Amino acid sequence: MSIAAILRRPGPSGFGYGSTAEEVTAGLDLGGRTYLVTGANRGLGLETLRVLGLRGAHVLAAARTEDTARGALAVTGALGTPLACDLSEPRSVRECVGHVAALLDATQTPLDGIVANAGVMAPREPVRKHGYELHVLANHVGHFMLVTGLLDALGEEGRVVVVSSNAHFRAPRAGIEFDNLDVRRGYGPYLAYAHSKLANVLFAAALARRMPLPRQTANSLHPGVIRTGIQRDVGLPSRIALALARPVFLKSIPQGAATQCWAVAHPGASGLSGRYLADCNPSTPSALARDHALQERLWEETGRIVERL
Repeated sequence: MSIAAILRRPGPSGFGYGSTAEEVTAGLDLGGRTYLVTGANRGLGLETLRVLGLRGAHVLAAARTEDTARGALAVTGALGTPLACDLSEPRSVRECVGHVAALLDATQTPLDGIVANAGVMAPREPVRKHGYELHVLANHVGHFMLVTGLLDALGEEGRVVVVSSNAHFRAPRAGIEFDNLDVRRGYGPYLAYAHSKLANVLFAAALARRMPLPRQTANSLHPGVIRTGIQRDVGLPSRIALALARPVFLKSIPQGAATQCWAVAHPGASGLSGRYLADCNPSTPSALARDHALQERLWEETGRIVERL
C-alpha cells in the first residue's frame, strides 16, 4: 500500500486525512445556525466560511477589515455578516465582541460555534505590538479576548474550535516563556510560531473546563500541513521544501478545513471537549500541552495581560 493510501484511510469517525470540508458536512442542514469564523478571508478560513454557508449557516465572517470580510462573503456566496477583527489590536477585538453581541441580541439568536482560525506564521524578523511578540498577541491573546468575550452568547450546545498545529510539539522545552513574551531574548520564527501554537492547545483545554453550560465544548486541532497564505513570510528553503512535499504529504485547502468544519458542526463531534483533534478524530498532543498546571497558569497570565491591554 502506498504512503498516500495509508494517510487517506478513515479513522473511527469515518473521516480521515483525505476528507474534505464538504465531505464531512455532507447531508448536514445548518439552516438557522450561526457561526463565527476568524481569518475568513483566505485559506482555511475562507473554505470554512464557504462550506458552512453552503450547508445553510449564517456566518459571521471576521477579517482584519470589514471590507475584506465583505469580499470573502461575496466570493463564497455565503449568507453572513462581515466583521472587522484585527486580532493583534485589542480595541478591534473588543469592538468585534460588541458588534457580535449586539447582533445576536437584536436577532435573538445564539452563537452555535466559534472557529478561531486566523493566525500569523513565522515572520523572518520579530514583530512586536503593545509590548508583545506578534505570534503570542495575534494567535493566542487576541483569540482569548474574542472567545472569552463571547462565552455568554454561546448556545446550549455551542462549540469553540481553536486551530493549533503539530508545530506545538516543537515549542520551547520550558513550555510558555512567561518572562519572554516580547521575545527580546532569542527570536526564532518557527520557535515563536510553535510557542503560540502550544498556547492554543493549552487555552482550549483550560477553556473546556470553564464552559458555562454542560453541553458546550472546546477543542483544539491540527489541520494538517497545507500550503496557504499563512506561509507567505517563510524563507525560500522552507517554500522549496513545501513545494517538494506537496504531491504526497501536503493537504489541499478543502482537506485542511475538514477537521475544523467537522469539529464545529458534525454531530459526531458533539461529545468531545478538551481534546486535541487531527484528521477529524481525537489525537494526542504533546506532554507540555497536557500539563494541567501549565494550562491554568496560561489562563491566569493571559487574563492579566488582557486587563493591561
